[in-house]
Amino acid sequence: MAGIVEMQNSPGVDRIPVAVKQACPTIWINPAVADSASVLPDLALGRADVDGAVARWQRFAPLLTRLFPQEVSGRIDSPLIPLAAGLSDTILRGAGGRVLVKADHALPVTGCIKARGGVYEVLAYAEALAAQAGLLAEGRSYAAFADPEFRDLFGRHIIAVGSTGNLGFSVGLMGRALGFAVEVHMSHDAKAWKKERLRELGARVVEHRGDYGAAVAAARNAYSGRGDAHFVDDEDSVELFLGYAAAALDLERQLAAAGIPVGPAHPLFVHLPCGVGGAPGGVAFGLKLLFGDSVHPVFVEPVASPCMLVQLAAGLERPVSVYDVGLDNRTAADGLAVASASMLVARTLEKLVRAVVTVPDDALYRWLKILWTEAGIRLEPSAAAGFAAAGRFAQIIPAETRAAATHVIWTTGGAHLPAEEFEAALARG
Repeated sequence: MAGIVEMQNSPGVDRIPVAVKQACPTIWINPAVADSASVLPDLALGRADVDGAVARWQRFAPLLTRLFPQEVSGRIDSPLIPLAAGLSDTILRGAGGRVLVKADHALPVTGCIKARGGVYEVLAYAEALAAQAGLLAEGRSYAAFADPEFRDLFGRHIIAVGSTGNLGFSVGLMGRALGFAVEVHMSHDAKAWKKERLRELGARVVEHRGDYGAAVAAARNAYSGRGDAHFVDDEDSVELFLGYAAAALDLERQLAAAGIPVGPAHPLFVHLPCGVGGAPGGVAFGLKLLFGDSVHPVFVEPVASPCMLVQLAAGLERPVSVYDVGLDNRTAADGLAVASASMLVARTLEKLVRAVVTVPDDALYRWLKILWTEAGIRLEPSAAAGFAAAGRFAQIIPAETRAAATHVIWTTGGAHLPAEEFEAALARG
């Protein structure tokens, strides 16, 4: 049975709940959560950094439209989809409130949330190289980044990344579109189709015998200190983090357009699938800057790979992995199969994440099928995590605010899932 637990006052790994160590579905309430107004000013990043990321996205809007004219009109963003009352009630188990889907499973260009970070970091690197080469004449449209003189410059540089699949695809797609050489380091058990689509882009795929963390470490070591290369560090990249954080302003705009209030009497719960932590951490940070204590980020992880829960519960004195507590990091949610959380994200979100909910694989498949059959929403298993968690979490919301609550479930991938993979996932549902 699922447990509801809080961190105890014992050191290190001893703080991690037994239910988590036993791979049981768990709701972990973060006891370190503090008032946003007291936490945010002390962080290394702030609103100016997020605004800077938004400005960079705006500068690159003409380029994105030029490169992907069928998919993008300036901005890579996804719709906010309201669900029918009956389905919302099923998801929330009758707790009350509304459910909306932030549909990054259908995000333009990549069909996954990683475009927000991966594409953004490639653009930031390209901008830095172009500035160093003197190619950014005042007033020149960034659509010129696809011109031969820019592509010649980028073609002399390599972008490397460690990935379970979706981040590598986002970096590979944008990098190759600009002419960069791209190298993606992946674990041996990463999905074969995700490796193949990278090769089709012209990226070099390097397979490693170890897990995701080993692939990232190998790529980091291979490219450390090289002047002709840039390593996209999913565990420690501020650019990735800020690319994701900019998405919070998209959600703010969409909620306002839909007339949905957010405030003390109308709490906003945002359910975010979590792997290493960059995407959910960036989004959560951006939302906290905008809505303060009226927004409650809830991270969702597989029972076998709760790396962020383990790290936050154990404390930030040292990195802790799921292997340290006896878990095997084996899950059908390949995008969330991460043993060690980003310490950058853990330190930034330590006092801002409301809770972490862990979910079993069978629940991912079940909700993948429900969302397809009842709402036509096409997800990969990782992207169904929020639906598997929201109903359980909704039961512990104070009764007086349940009916006025808004639950946003962030879906993270699925549009590019091959038909045979999707059919197999449906069958398991």
